[in-house]
Amino acid sequence: MRILVTGSNGQVGSSLVECLNSLKANSQEAIEFLALDRNELDITNQVAVIQVVESFKPDFIINAAAHTAVDRAEEEVELSYAINRDGPKFLAEAANALGTVMLHISTDYVFPGNKEGVYTERDKTGPLSVYGQSKLAGEQAVIDANSKHIILRTAWVFSEHGNNFVKTMLRVGAAHKKLNVVADQFGGPTYAGDIADALITMVMSINRVAQNHKFGVFHFAGYPHVSWCEFAKVIFELADQTNLIQTPMINGIAADMYPTSAKRPENSKLSCDKINAIFGITASDWKAALNNIELYKS
Repeated sequence: MRILVTGSNGQVGSSLVECLNSLKANSQEAIEFLALDRNELDITNQVAVIQVVESFKPDFIINAAAHTAVDRAEEEVELSYAINRDGPKFLAEAANALGTVMLHISTDYVFPGNKEGVYTERDKTGPLSVYGQSKLAGEQAVIDANSKHIILRTAWVFSEHGNNFVKTMLRVGAAHKKLNVVADQFGGPTYAGDIADALITMVMSINRVAQNHKFGVFHFAGYPHVSWCEFAKVIFELADQTNLIQTPMINGIAADMYPTSAKRPENSKLSCDKINAIFGITASDWKAALNNIELYKS
């Protein structure tokens, strides 16, 4: 089995490399993977994409490359669409030519966030930002280009790698005794390592039996659902327990008191029922992951 990973230096990409290295070392199945970052493969370059795919001939492509700077995307519209729509399209088309399965990571930001309760894969989309709009366009491009596709929507990603909310809280918390954190936006924090595990579980399942019902759009995110403010409080509780930093005072505020260039959904709660039913994958236990990652062991 041959797997191509794009965006290998991002949060999920880095976790995928770790997961695949472990799998390769411990699995009896012959596994070969090629993990490329943006410097090694710019997915917006169609010629380069075709050359890599035709040369490596992967059975699976996992696209972890994305333009995730939500606020900058409001100004970098062309770049956002190039990376989040055109790149996935080129990968999916190249995959389709070889009969390769395409797995593509998307986001909760494809939804407007005005629903009561959790979002399922059947709910109507309606992104509020350029980032969300470009990611939704990428989903549709992959669906149109390759029938053997997995669209994996996730939310509020954190890990030891890259930039994320956990690292930001620890950095600003060390410098301030009081923090204002948004308390009226809700979602499921998701550990990148759990996303990587979910993607590889899906790959292994499809590799055994590539049934049509295993393709399509799936949600995978963290549980329990919390506000950003509640998430921050848990982050600092653990930081305090490990003597990393002393917990600052957390003040919950409304999102409109913290204006940003991009509008964010109030409700980012994703249902993981479908992925559990088809693949036996349960929601990310973000509290357990947060308790175990190396950020708290320094």
